[in-house]
Amino acid sequence: MPRAFASGQIAFGLVSIPVKLFSATESSEKISFNMLHKDCGNRVQQQLFCSKDERTVDRTEIVKGYEFSRGQYVLFSEEELKTLEEKASQAIEITEFLPSSQIDPIYFAKAYYLAPDKGGDRAYTLLSKALQQTGRWALGKYAARGKQFLVVIRPISNGLVMQQLYYPNEVRSLSDLEIGDAVVKDNELKMAVQLAEMGATEEFHPEEYRDEVSERVRALIQRKIEGEEITSADADEQPKAQVIDLMEALRASLANPKGRGSSSGSSSSSKPSKIAAKAEEKRKPAKPADRRAAAQSKARAK
Repeated sequence: MPRAFASGQIAFGLVSIPVKLFSATESSEKISFNMLHKDCGNRVQQQLFCSKDERTVDRTEIVKGYEFSRGQYVLFSEEELKTLEEKASQAIEITEFLPSSQIDPIYFAKAYYLAPDKGGDRAYTLLSKALQQTGRWALGKYAARGKQFLVVIRPISNGLVMQQLYYPNEVRSLSDLEIGDAVVKDNELKMAVQLAEMGATEEFHPEEYRDEVSERVRALIQRKIEGEEITSADADEQPKAQVIDLMEALRASLANPKGRGSSSGSSSSSKPSKIAAKAEEKRKPAKPADRRAAAQSKARAK
């Protein structure tokens, strides 16, 4: 049973809904390597070093400072740092309800599940159903961990998710990139659309995917543990980027969709890709009855 890490109140108008907060996601275990002393194999320790005094310093000698000008700092005590922090609030204050289509997913940060706390079941369910029926999300503010967060409460299944959002100044502008002004030909667009339609699906099934890179690395590490030597030949070679003829690449993709899938031996499923299946269906020879009908039609035309 997951454990709530915080509790709060969803507040809008005169309505207050007691809720508990749960982390909705977790990062997969990161494969990490420790730094060891080559001669003896023991782990090495990192130390704090003062370049001016040319000696290591203890953590008790450390203070925090803000660099307001190059090389110039203003120092803060622990008490002063606490006064700078935003006071944690139990309230998730809803400020407006807006169409879900108005928030670009690029603003999405961490997600949290919201569950009703004692006495909040009915109001919680009411808010969830209201958001589902209106197609709107609740935008609001939430203070925690010394910072005020911009959040959105959105319905999911029969519950609610509080999605932390990035502030506008935390999202880089696409205009900072050089996109170019390439002209797309009509026949290129037609073939690209055809390729997309061949691989089109109506539902998202994340369970069909897995982290194949981590699996490969773990397998190589296990071989190393068992005493085997691993070399660069054991890793899959990544193809180098090359300039291609766009039309030829599109034609090849339509003719052989399987070539666009994952490499052999690393596919997350033994089932053929949907693109390949649709392309294969189109390439299937006509049934005898269909061939006879086509022959009769051709004869009548003559």
